[in-house]
Amino acid sequence: MVGAPKCGTTALYKCLEAHPEIFVPERKEIHYFGTDLYSPTYVRDTDKYLSLFAAARNEKRLGEASVWYLYSKRASSEIKEYCPTAQIIIMLRNPVDMIYSLHSQLLYSGSEDVEDFEKALNIEAERRRGLRLPAKPYPVEGLFYQEVGKYTDQVSRYLNAFEAEKVKIIIYDDFKDHPARVCRETFDFLGVSPTFEPEIRVINPNKRDRSKGVRTFLDAPPPSLVRKLARPLMTPEIRHKLFATLRRLNTEYLPRPPLREELRRQLQSEFAPDVERLSHLLGRDLTSWCRT
Repeated sequence: MVGAPKCGTTALYKCLEAHPEIFVPERKEIHYFGTDLYSPTYVRDTDKYLSLFAAARNEKRLGEASVWYLYSKRASSEIKEYCPTAQIIIMLRNPVDMIYSLHSQLLYSGSEDVEDFEKALNIEAERRRGLRLPAKPYPVEGLFYQEVGKYTDQVSRYLNAFEAEKVKIIIYDDFKDHPARVCRETFDFLGVSPTFEPEIRVINPNKRDRSKGVRTFLDAPPPSLVRKLARPLMTPEIRHKLFATLRRLNTEYLPRPPLREELRRQLQSEFAPDVERLSHLLGRDLTSWCRT
């Protein structure tokens, strides 16, 4: 599953994970492929990558999901070279809604530090020159919101690398409105039993920190505290679980405020040419994305 971000990939991943004939690693967002993008969290060591699949047994299908594979200019060819028979799942959403949601997610993860969405859009040109970047801008390309939302070239790379029947494209609205049907179709695409019925629920709601100070502390705890208390008293695995629990306790789930209508119309106009190209590529009219 190669993306795009904020398009329902986590919810579908959980459905795939639950299927008895499919194995996926517990970890999502591995990013072994797509070597033109960088984050210190990405797994680029082959042995470590393969170790994530060590628990697989007799499942019919093995896979993973990393949402920046779609934006990457290299991932499609790297996946093709590594596994020519791979099947690709792409999930797409109204680009205006997607980038607005992505901005919120990056704020929560610490990869964005401009809280005002419109201001973040306005400084994209500077960020392309390496200016006005947050402390942890990984991947930095995620901050180029208006490019991330232009799907046509991204999808074309996969349709050029793989046969059309090896690529399944799911529209977010279809999954949202008919999740059971989309799951059955996806299972059928993968050649596993389509009769399995997973629990389907919202996995990745809008999140924000209850306290910015607590978040800063958890992201970079004082070295003296780690050296004197955390390291002697607990293993790295226990320490990771403790900090993950503290992060969850510092998280609240709130709906995003509606996007300002004038800005929505402006973005719809900017995305309209690419959405028309995408509609032609997929043989499906998606131009309603660009109408109020």
